[in-house]
Amino acid sequence: MRKAFRWLLSLVVLIGTLTATGATAGAATAAEPDIKDRILAIPGIRLIEEKPYTGYRYFVLSITQPVDHRNPYSRATFQQRFTLLHKDTDRPTVMYTGGYDVSTTPSRSEPTQIVDGNQVSVEYRYFPQSRPQPTDWSKDDIWQAASDQHAIFRALKPVYPKNWLTTGGSKGGMTATYYKRFYPRDMDGVVAYVAPNDVVNNEDSAYDRFFRTVGTKECRDKLEGVQREALVRRTSLEKKYQEYATANGYTFTTVGSLDKAYEAVVLDYVWGFWQYHLLAECSTIPADPAHATDQAIWDSIDTISGYSFYTDQGLAPYTAYYYQAGTQLGSPTIKQPWLGKLSRYGYQPPRNFVPRDIPMRFQPWAMADVDGWVKHHADHMLYVYGQNDPWGAERFSLGAGARDSYVYTVPGGNHGSKVGALPAAQKSAATSAILRWAGLNPSPAKPQASFDAKLDATPLNRAATLRP
Repeated sequence: MRKAFRWLLSLVVLIGTLTATGATAGAATAAEPDIKDRILAIPGIRLIEEKPYTGYRYFVLSITQPVDHRNPYSRATFQQRFTLLHKDTDRPTVMYTGGYDVSTTPSRSEPTQIVDGNQVSVEYRYFPQSRPQPTDWSKDDIWQAASDQHAIFRALKPVYPKNWLTTGGSKGGMTATYYKRFYPRDMDGVVAYVAPNDVVNNEDSAYDRFFRTVGTKECRDKLEGVQREALVRRTSLEKKYQEYATANGYTFTTVGSLDKAYEAVVLDYVWGFWQYHLLAECSTIPADPAHATDQAIWDSIDTISGYSFYTDQGLAPYTAYYYQAGTQLGSPTIKQPWLGKLSRYGYQPPRNFVPRDIPMRFQPWAMADVDGWVKHHADHMLYVYGQNDPWGAERFSLGAGARDSYVYTVPGGNHGSKVGALPAAQKSAATSAILRWAGLNPSPAKPQASFDAKLDATPLNRAATLRP
């Protein structure tokens, strides 16, 4: 195993006001080398770039990872991108992942803000800039990805010796959970947002029940009406879609045809609205879909679902996600009875969104194993869901074996639900737990933090797709 470079902890505490032009976090002193030098002295870590961020040092980095952690001494390696937002080696550290690629624009996740700490943001393996060449897709699995995080933690822990938390939203919340399951001693706490938990892939009735009651009947009727009209007017709107694809150079080899791509976009519409929008935004949906213009139907579908997504160009960045959805994670299939016989393909499986030269075989035991572990062994784990988020229809739950772990739901919340939006008592309890796990003593007399508007290192993708 790689030995992480170890430095003696300095007794010197840096004091001063941090500004963009003045002293910066991690500046070198006579007793302690510059933080960049300390990080780059760790074997396998390389600097891609450093960017300014007031009050912090911000680095875009890469680390050499084995393609197969079960055979770490193989010559098959790849460069995995990650970023480091450095506050102080004496502060807690939060490991964040969105479960996809990593943003190289500095920002702080909610737990990082709460603990006022450092943040390590990790790009998930096999996303385009962290993909081995040649690509052995069988190594794009949850254990290998957890082992990537474990390797980064082991490399950085000597530099950042205080408590560590892991966090992420949606697929990132799933990723944080899997990391805790496979390496339960690494992290002192887990904060998982809106994390789906598809234990039995072929049993999706929870989603159908969700769509029967979410929001209000008036809003559901409007959304379903637009969706129906988009399929009733398939001929005229697909002509528009072809013109749009031609103008932008879009192709449809992976999904198979423009018709399949068009229907996939339309069938995502209702899901996409509730995933990314709030009930109050139903006023933006055409009030009388049957009498709306083609342009109004087109615009509403494009705003919520995004016509570009199921093109080859739109799908390519997400091959690694759809591969996992079709091999381990599972994916929901909903019935949408309001469409009658208008649908030709139904909810298409992940296989349709992955190039055919990549073999896929589903492992039904993978999610059942994680679900059972969380129920019986969860320790220092916090889950936050949104009441109106379809991905929360199948969620993680805690059993008798769970300790100091919690599941909270934001009333009326969507896929962007956070601790800061919980009812006051739950927000206080959740914030106190996060501080406690970070090794900080919450003061009951101190008001709770006012969280920044920018809560995640990866923003919500408004071109909604059926992916967490």
